[in-house]
Amino acid sequence: MNAGAAAARGEILIFLHADTTLPDNAIGKINQALQDRDYIGGAFDLKIDSNRLFLKYISVRASLRSRWNRIPYGDQAIFIRKKYFDQIGGFKEIPLMEDVDLMRRIKKDRKKIFILPDKVTTSARRWESDGVLYTTMRNQILVRLFYLGINPHKLAKYYWRRS
Repeated sequence: MNAGAAAARGEILIFLHADTTLPDNAIGKINQALQDRDYIGGAFDLKIDSNRLFLKYISVRASLRSRWNRIPYGDQAIFIRKKYFDQIGGFKEIPLMEDVDLMRRIKKDRKKIFILPDKVTTSARRWESDGVLYTTMRNQILVRLFYLGINPHKLAKYYWRRS
């Protein structure tokens, strides 16, 4: 992602997972959100592409969480001003939680991010193949361990184990 950001020529970067699609007019909405120079970036609300009730709940919960703690995850299509991204050193070269780390540094720097109410749609494939409950619990535990300072290289072993 850092290599892509270094090659980018625009003023705004967007980091989009391969299994995530943007809502209609996403670029226009990002540009509109960043008209306010106080905001350095943001993300979208999340929709997991599934009719399963529990995954709908996870989608809503993820959106509410990011609005509350101002730390959206990578599957929410993080966008950021390139100049600021470069200034804070981009993503750390870690195998997992690079999105959480970036957002935590932004928050620590007291910069504002905009959570757009429009939803990106991400694939339910991982939840469905690994198990909805297992995937949800694994992700929550790994994030908590990361917050406690556990090395992301160690955490990655548990993230990729069943996938």
